[in-house]
Amino acid sequence: MSGTFVIAQGGGPTAVINQTMVGAALEIRKRHPGAKVLGSIHGVRGIRDGNYVDLSAIPEDRLRLIAATPSSALGSTRDKPDDAYCEIILNGLKKAGADAFIYIGGNDTSGTQQILTDAAGGKMAFVHAPKTIDNDLEENDHTPGFISAAEFVAGAFLSVDLDFRALPGIYVGIVMGRHAGFLTAAAAAWQLDPDSGPHLVYVPERPFSAAAFIDDVRATLDRHKRCIVAVSEGVSTADGKALVESLVPPDKLERDAHGNVKLSGSDLPAALERALAEGLPGKRARVDALGYMPRGYVGAINPVDAQEAFDAGVFAVAVAEQGGGSVALQYDGKKTVLNKVPLKNVAGKTRHMPDDFMLPEVNQLSDAGMAYLKRLVPEKYKVGKPFV
Repeated sequence: MSGTFVIAQGGGPTAVINQTMVGAALEIRKRHPGAKVLGSIHGVRGIRDGNYVDLSAIPEDRLRLIAATPSSALGSTRDKPDDAYCEIILNGLKKAGADAFIYIGGNDTSGTQQILTDAAGGKMAFVHAPKTIDNDLEENDHTPGFISAAEFVAGAFLSVDLDFRALPGIYVGIVMGRHAGFLTAAAAAWQLDPDSGPHLVYVPERPFSAAAFIDDVRATLDRHKRCIVAVSEGVSTADGKALVESLVPPDKLERDAHGNVKLSGSDLPAALERALAEGLPGKRARVDALGYMPRGYVGAINPVDAQEAFDAGVFAVAVAEQGGGSVALQYDGKKTVLNKVPLKNVAGKTRHMPDDFMLPEVNQLSDAGMAYLKRLVPEKYKVGKPFV
């Protein structure tokens, strides 16, 4: 494999995705002197359009600076290629003389690599390198990008809980996560004590009831004199509809290019604020959507996350040499290890938060859920317990 490697980044940016890109690029230069390393601009669109940057020509010190910079330096895309689009991508890779294609991303990215693998018939190596703050890839204990985003969320909810101790009321923070609740659960990682928020955690793995939500908030106010709530943007009602679909009139719903309901815009916060105002009139309440802030915040780049992302890029080169597959971060009981797994085990699949991470019939994390979070997002700040 001394010819050409193509690297691309897909889906939402993270704080450490560039570490994976640079880890792969530098490892190729080390193991395959003289090989060309092409970075595709805006994911598979760059391959389609023949739009590349020559990563093999960029000095290492500059690459390492890019590695430590949040967001996707190559640009990204939300394109979800079907068989016909993948045929165009495959032809683009052949035109570039590619021996291997390393695509860094989440579920849809792994799905693209599976289609390309099937279409190429073993004549090119296709590697999926993991990336998603949602932490929802099968075969992975956790994914690059999650720890940094989780640290942001944990710090945000610790801070807002301290704020609402001083001026009691209701606070609802909406956290990214369409199908999995790991990132929302991270809101509880830095709780000071049993009185700390978030007092309520709502995740997509459990059906959401607006009426029960109001009852939960009311009971929490009686107990703690304030109520801090973490809600996944993807929570759904018992009928399987996204909560925003239940609270917002159909003609007011916003959808993305794939037809998915827009979850974290202004619709859901406004709908929850309205539900609180009607269900608990006169109570001080605030609803915020954290939005994109957690996924690439420069102030919360976790060093372990950064190193694991870099190592995943390095390991992706070895997987390419073995003919392709998906890189997985797995936990052996003591440390995180990297393994190659079949693309079909990851492609298009969603890993959900385990049932035992939440208490039965209570919207709070269990000991198992807290243990998982504290392993990945240990407490970073020493904060004194307030008097109130």
